[in-house]
Amino acid sequence: MGIGEVGEALRRSTVHIRGASPRQPSAGSGVIWDTEGTIITNAHVIGKGAHWVELWDGRSLPADVKTRDDHRDLAKLKLPTTGLPAAAFRNIPVRPGELVIAVGNPLGFTGALTTGIVHAAGPFSGLGRRPWVQAAIRLAPGNSGGPLADAAGQVIGINTMIVSGGIALAIPSATVEEFVRNGARPRLGIAVRPVRVNRRGGLGLLILSVDRESPAERASLLIGDLLIGTQEATFTTSADLIDAITEADSGRLKLRFLRGDNPREREVVICLGDRLTQEAA
Repeated sequence: MGIGEVGEALRRSTVHIRGASPRQPSAGSGVIWDTEGTIITNAHVIGKGAHWVELWDGRSLPADVKTRDDHRDLAKLKLPTTGLPAAAFRNIPVRPGELVIAVGNPLGFTGALTTGIVHAAGPFSGLGRRPWVQAAIRLAPGNSGGPLADAAGQVIGINTMIVSGGIALAIPSATVEEFVRNGARPRLGIAVRPVRVNRRGGLGLLILSVDRESPAERASLLIGDLLIGTQEATFTTSADLIDAITEADSGRLKLRFLRGDNPREREVVICLGDRLTQEAA
């Protein structure tokens, strides 16, 4: 197939995510995962409210949020319909220089198509150890949640953000498939702000809030505590905490922290529990 045919097929598998009514402005894009009405998009696209999804054929349908994972910025929606044109997802690793195609709804344009090349595949500096598909491709607000595909039209990632130098970052399809299969990763239940720990010359994560009945609250972490690392390593970037939660063995995470003016390090073992899946009511 030529680029035009590939683009047409991708458009039919790409949806328009809107707000609490089908007439609200675009919040972003999504990809049809299967013929049974499953949609994959970014967690930051769906926010916290109700959503309508507009299909390529013009139909607008209400969507239930089935699962969301804010750490990996993924969400799974379900539409009350079947027989949808699902996209094909590719698990074969991508290589720099491959041609890629993005489809989305940037700046109010429906089904906009852009092309570029893979710049790199793997972690991006400053964003922890998680993998990304890095592509030199022109995207804009509204492309988030839409597909990044290879020249054959197979989806290799979900477009998520633009970083310095015009590089677009997409969540690899292998990560998306793991999310669909196993649900959201465990969460700690805190909001933090990076601060410098002067007497150590390192980075600390100051706890700004603790969610009620969260793993952090059950472990007696408090607002104002300063997280400085795990049992194995000291934090050097704010992404290190997310990586530590993701990689915690058996759902248990040991954190080192400081409290108040006491210079003595403390330790706490946090039971993250099972993977969390948020089912719509």
